[in-house]
Amino acid sequence: MAERADYAPSSIPEIGAWIASIEEGSPADDAGLVPGMRVLTVNGVAIPDIIAWRWETDAEHCLLEVLDPEDGLVYEAELFREVGRDWGIEFTDVLFDGVRTCVNACTFCFMSMLPPEARASLSLRDDDFRLSFLQGNFVTLTNVDDEDLERIVACRLEPMNVSLHAVSPDVRRRLIGVRAARGIEVLERLIEAGIEIHAQIVLCPGLNDGDELERTLSWIEARPQITSTALVPVGYTKHQKRFTHSYVSDRPASLHVIEQVRPFQERARAATGLVRFQLSDEFYLAAGVDVPPAEEYDGYPQFYDGIGMLRSFLDEVAECAAARAAEIARVAASLDAAGTDILLIVGEAAFDVMRAFAALFATERMRVQAVRNDYFGGDVNVTGLIVERDLLDQLDRRLDKTTVVLPEVMFNADMLTLDGGSFERISREIAAHGGETLLCQTSPHLLLDAFVSWSAAPH
Repeated sequence: MAERADYAPSSIPEIGAWIASIEEGSPADDAGLVPGMRVLTVNGVAIPDIIAWRWETDAEHCLLEVLDPEDGLVYEAELFREVGRDWGIEFTDVLFDGVRTCVNACTFCFMSMLPPEARASLSLRDDDFRLSFLQGNFVTLTNVDDEDLERIVACRLEPMNVSLHAVSPDVRRRLIGVRAARGIEVLERLIEAGIEIHAQIVLCPGLNDGDELERTLSWIEARPQITSTALVPVGYTKHQKRFTHSYVSDRPASLHVIEQVRPFQERARAATGLVRFQLSDEFYLAAGVDVPPAEEYDGYPQFYDGIGMLRSFLDEVAECAAARAAEIARVAASLDAAGTDILLIVGEAAFDVMRAFAALFATERMRVQAVRNDYFGGDVNVTGLIVERDLLDQLDRRLDKTTVVLPEVMFNADMLTLDGGSFERISREIAAHGGETLLCQTSPHLLLDAFVSWSAAPH
């Protein structure tokens, strides 16, 4: 599976199989292909996406029709390769005919809760089964026609990540909209065809919890092709009027969900060795209970849906403490000797767990700051949704001899935050107040790697 999609693009990709880069010495290079060209057909077949490209080029020879925008002419390019060798072409996008947009009116749709000034590309609501296979996106299947269905089965595009939410027709209509029934119909046919499914339930208080959740979990339990199910709490911003509370701030409700799911987990584990039904970290944090051990996450099949991130982080903290104590001590000694501070930036949800990591260094010079999300408001509190204005508003104005560690996840591929801020501008503001900036992924080992390199460099 490819890397996870960029969740906050700055622009919408241009239609077509546009070549982004060519590997030197590759079959594509030998055939004279260059970046900026557009592949029109492969062996006479139009290719709507990277899946079709891989399917049609699964041989040692292929014939391409290529448009060269330099002269506007179409050329034939014949490519040959040895067994196991790549063609050497990277495209600008994985979808060549454009992303398929959502036809639903989901009650909990985050796109409908964005601030009015948010950039237009953030409002593009994709619901494309191809991105489910390629990048792990969750899709409702409501816009999948019979031809799409046949393609999924014929090409074995699995696992398919499906937003299920509920199974009762009336509840699904209220949650998803008038096409909700089509989603279930397609899902049933995929299950019958033996396609592996990872399901998701966005749990909304008063809508699909309680008895409806029981029905949905029982429906899943009877269908072993659904190998994992993620339960995540609805998230909402201040820019809407439908939700006023969620599980993030409701300890009794979160505890009830944990207890309601437990019998399904126990039966699944006894029957298959897999837990199958997994709760996102928010439920455990809100309930004030420990997250399960790693073995209960079945290898983390839904890690990027917030399933097991906390457990993985805590286990990495323990690994760092056990295996990298000398490096931790050197970083701490460097901070103390230089009289400098490291300030780790996180969302409010991650504050306590990041403090557990910072505590390894046993120095007050390793600090953590949680940024309150005023831009989105509501119950938004995750690190990935930190924006420039909230960060700069809440940072101390005196940052002398302080390195501010920014999480990569708050930026998109163009290094922009969701409010249009930029890494470059944030870095300039931090420097203007005496500090420096370090960009890093927020995993303990990678953070420690960054700190080791930082401590060895002059400041």
